Amino acid sequence: MHEMTKQNLHNAFGGESQAHMKYNIYADKAEKEGRPNVARLFRAIAYAERVHATGHLKALGAIGDTLANLETAIAGETFECTEMYPVYHEDAKFQGEKAAERSTLYALEAEKIHAEMYTAAKSAAAAGKDIELKDVYICPVCGHTIEGEAPDVCPICGVKKEMYKKF
Repeated sequence: MHEMTKQNLHNAFGGESQAHMKYNIYADKAEKEGRPNVARLFRAIAYAERVHATGHLKALGAIGDTLANLETAIAGETFECTEMYPVYHEDAKFQGEKAAERSTLYALEAEKIHAEMYTAAKSAAAAGKDIELKDVYICPVCGHTIEGEAPDVCPICGVKKEMYKKF
């Protein structure tokens, strides 16, 4: 693939991915404001953006088998834990940006867990197996992730157990 086309697809994937996430977040806000049809419109178009992002990722040849995808996920989560979020967090602290400081700390702590979970899944996949997985709970404020039971209080942000989302 030509380098320019490859870069264009990477950029388009990033843009479509961001639109997908933003529109889902906007849908949640519209729903809270009592506008269910606006929320439905945001969710529908968010799905279309996901379709576009998927097409771009396929065109890039960036979707492998489960083992390769887990390796990519581990590399991404590890980068976020060891390089990206530590720097972003320190910058936010230095600049006195409290909201950014909090959000980068929350993400940093959650990403560490994600890397561990993906690493365990990779071990199983490398052995030709699926993982044994209990219920997974995600904190809706910080992204704290835990398998089994949600804690009474989130260890990262203090949210109560009832707020966790079960997967």
